[in-house]
Amino acid sequence: MAKADKDTKRKGKGKGGPAKSAGKSRAKAGQAPGKPSGKSSGAKSPAALRELLRIPAGKPVDLASHDARATPAGPSGKAAGVESTARMGERLADLQERLWASGTAGDRRRILLILQGMDTSGKGGTVKHVIGLFNPSGCRIKAFKAPTAEERGHPFLWRIMRALPEPGEIGIFDRSQYEDVLAARVRGLVPRRQLGGRYGQINRFEQSLAEDGVTVVKCFLHISYEAQRERLLQRLDNPDKHWKFSMGDIEDRALWPAYQEAYEIALERCSTDDAPWYVVPADRKWYRNWAVSKLLLEHLEALDPKYPKADFDVAGARDLLVAQG
Repeated sequence: MAKADKDTKRKGKGKGGPAKSAGKSRAKAGQAPGKPSGKSSGAKSPAALRELLRIPAGKPVDLASHDARATPAGPSGKAAGVESTARMGERLADLQERLWASGTAGDRRRILLILQGMDTSGKGGTVKHVIGLFNPSGCRIKAFKAPTAEERGHPFLWRIMRALPEPGEIGIFDRSQYEDVLAARVRGLVPRRQLGGRYGQINRFEQSLAEDGVTVVKCFLHISYEAQRERLLQRLDNPDKHWKFSMGDIEDRALWPAYQEAYEIALERCSTDDAPWYVVPADRKWYRNWAVSKLLLEHLEALDPKYPKADFDVAGARDLLVAQG
């Protein structure tokens, strides 16, 4: 009952739709809520990004107060951001190899990066630019689309569980289990009572992942209404990008306020200590790529995977090899 009351209060917040939300964002240009502007002469607090972008557990979320063009803790501009992201590549690759190696020795730890966001927010672009920093043989990438007939015959988490990374791997989800509380809510695909129970199911599922050694990194790629319009127009104006466009994009855009509300509810109810949500400003593609790379780096450094020690006589093996000539 408390959750239902919370939804009712949310609808009475007096949101004015896309135009009003955009106006709020412009009023806070360059500034994350409660945080200093990301604009600076250089990178800030290299270990603080998780805390800057994290959604506190159980706190109300107002996406209009998050500026999609902000660059919290980021480099001073695009050139510096691209360079900084590239520099992270060597460290990320090293930590990935250590994670993979430890997995071969029985360490069950792994990373699951979940990317969610409105159309054109850059989920695919993030996979291309950020995951390109890793060895692809140690990554498991899955893009979730509308459920198939087989998937609809199972509980909604069934297809998610089948795509989870194995120990030592880095998993990347382009969309995820959250589609079943986002599109399902906006489109009315399931009864509201059933929908309400899914948030708790997701939280329990993610808690079980954490207990099994999965570090879940959930990134909401936050794009503005105006930026989405520009990106959709760019797709329409470029024949080479027509394959990325669907008339459904326009239909979903018309439902922008409803989708923003659905995301706010999901972020509020499902940002937990085991699997917090991070709101990544995504109007600036270079910052989006830098921020997701940085979040992955911070989580991998926190895991601090080690190469496993040899379970054989190294000196003896070397002597045998030398003796063979």
